[in-house]
Amino acid sequence: MNVLLVLATILFLLMVLIGGKKGARSFFALLLNFGVLFFTILFMTDPNADPIILTMIGSTLISCITLFFINKINLKTKAAFLSTFITIVILILFIVIVADISMIQGFGKEEIEEISMFSMYLGVDFVKIGASMIIMSTIGAITDVAISVASPMREIFFHNPSISRKALFRSGLSIGKDILGTNTNTLFFAFFGGYLGLFLWLKELSYSFGEIVNSKVFSVEVITILCAGIGIALIIPITSWITAYFLVRKREHNESI
Repeated sequence: MNVLLVLATILFLLMVLIGGKKGARSFFALLLNFGVLFFTILFMTDPNADPIILTMIGSTLISCITLFFINKINLKTKAAFLSTFITIVILILFIVIVADISMIQGFGKEEIEEISMFSMYLGVDFVKIGASMIIMSTIGAITDVAISVASPMREIFFHNPSISRKALFRSGLSIGKDILGTNTNTLFFAFFGGYLGLFLWLKELSYSFGEIVNSKVFSVEVITILCAGIGIALIIPITSWITAYFLVRKREHNESI
């Protein structure tokens, strides 16, 4: 516990020193997002609750905190929020189908040994729980890409207010192309970094390459990475179009941005 407090304090001080007030807001946003995740998971234990609806509510709150609390309410955060919400709706419908077809719900046999003493009859839909888990794993990357596209598009428009909507949209896509590669690589290496111990354990159990690839614990993470990558790829054109539309509409109505 002392180590956690020391690391949290160091992180807070660095974020304040480097980011100032926005850095402090980012730290408290991290705590608020943790609280949203905790209560979302807590409510999912209720058999009468729908995990998908809870995930949509939780994702919306996380998006609001990440975008509006840190960056305040302005045109770029509104565009990023709307883009995030649309992408999450599309993605969650897709992920529910993928989770059902791939049968990744529940626990793998490697995990069952540790919890075999407990009852598995929890009264919850593990397909929806699996889909919710993937969405919650991708929401951070999706909001990050949304604001990373919307913010420079606003700067482009500010320095070139006569730019056409089509040209602004293309600028957003160009920005997104650079972000796409780096974010997908970040997700990929985060997975392998977090599961390095698992790979070593599977090696000690003499798992073949085929057994590792087909194991549920491995498949869940790979599907999560792929779905997150799909979400990142989707939100780039969505954010580019919505931001370009908002900015040009503001210019036509002679409103400040």
